Amino acid sequence: MGKYFGTDGFRGEANVNLTVEHAFKVGRYIGYYYGRGHKARIVIGKDTRLSSYMFEYALAAGLTASGADVYLLHVTTTPSVAYVTRSERFDCGIMISASHNPYYDNGIKLINGNGEKMADEVTDQIEKYIDGELPEAPYATRDNIGRTIDYSAGRNRYIGYLISLARHSFKGVKVGLDCANGSTWMIAKSVFEALGAETHVINNTPDGVNINTNCGSTHIEGLQKYVKENHLDVGFAYDGDADRCLAVDENGNLVDGDQILYIYGTYMKKRDKLTTNTVVSTVMSNYGFTKALKDAGIDWMQTQVGDRFVYECMRQGGHLLGGEESGHIIFSKYATTGDGVLTSIKIMQAMLDQKLSLAKLAEPVKLFPKVLQNVRVADKDAAINHPAVQAAYQKAQKELEGDGRALLRKSGTEPVVRVMVEASSKETCQKWVDYIVDAMKAEGLVKA
Repeated sequence: MGKYFGTDGFRGEANVNLTVEHAFKVGRYIGYYYGRGHKARIVIGKDTRLSSYMFEYALAAGLTASGADVYLLHVTTTPSVAYVTRSERFDCGIMISASHNPYYDNGIKLINGNGEKMADEVTDQIEKYIDGELPEAPYATRDNIGRTIDYSAGRNRYIGYLISLARHSFKGVKVGLDCANGSTWMIAKSVFEALGAETHVINNTPDGVNINTNCGSTHIEGLQKYVKENHLDVGFAYDGDADRCLAVDENGNLVDGDQILYIYGTYMKKRDKLTTNTVVSTVMSNYGFTKALKDAGIDWMQTQVGDRFVYECMRQGGHLLGGEESGHIIFSKYATTGDGVLTSIKIMQAMLDQKLSLAKLAEPVKLFPKVLQNVRVADKDAAINHPAVQAAYQKAQKELEGDGRALLRKSGTEPVVRVMVEASSKETCQKWVDYIVDAMKAEGLVKA
């Protein structure tokens, strides 16, 4: 992880630690990097944050000043940018979003020509350029200056692609969609209505500051209540840039990313489509999920947290299904990144093909109680590696052996350390989370 770019791009509070100057310089270097030898073509999408427009113009200015042509998808999803970049042979894609973070944060996600997250070697060079450690990129002049092009047609082609992947009409199915006042506010409804679903949509009135606010996949309780009160068959909740999806069954119960992976993994296995007989997920996956996979005769591969690590493992091993319990689900036959709307379509396929409700499909996964606490710290490495914190962590692991587990890790996108415990009871989870956090507090490592 670099100085500016973490596991999911360059992220920070808008105009505090991610400024328009940063965005301009990213654009300048990217335009230069991809423009050596030919006219670079870069596609940009953004979410609904107030600051996304500001960053869009700053990036476009930097790119065109370096001679690149810039194609604007406007408000769209991260997976749509990856799809358009890959399918229409752009040199690079850029998504402006801080995903599930609050509206005052934003981010710059870079996508290579294959629709995959940008390699560290490139972002390392961008960081050096931002800090003045590389020579100034030459400015384009005269007819070499780049231009900007409205490219909403690219977003529409992505919508058509999603619709083409559905194997069934959704007619007669009552579906709830929570768009988090984010990127899917028009896209998700368009897809589900085109497929014939009786579509009920909430949180689809973005105003620039309400993205992810008490809605979407980070606040699933709103959709749970909505599904129950309106007697819907299923509900899907997205995050701000729609690379995540969590589901709600007909009873209003959460179906998280682990359960989605189990549902679709077993569905693929039944049809002999799980070619490597393996599902990939991260160290955050619930013990109950891994046990259910084992009972179903499916192998499990574990990666560090981050959908980029899941995808890399999938790519190297030829695995077709992977993701995170937070709702990043990757279907590598169809996409190179997590795609919330695609995940919704695939869940619908598993339900309709097997003529079973979502609750019934999720039933075999008995999730262990879990407590996860995000602890804001001044220095993530110092907090995790402190001897007293490590001693508390090791004691928790030893005491939980055979009845659960503890996990201590740094966030890749925020100045926090995540403390997680899974055990047979919520009380046991909380006890050991408190024990580890108290060790951090006692050493003065927690930031007020």
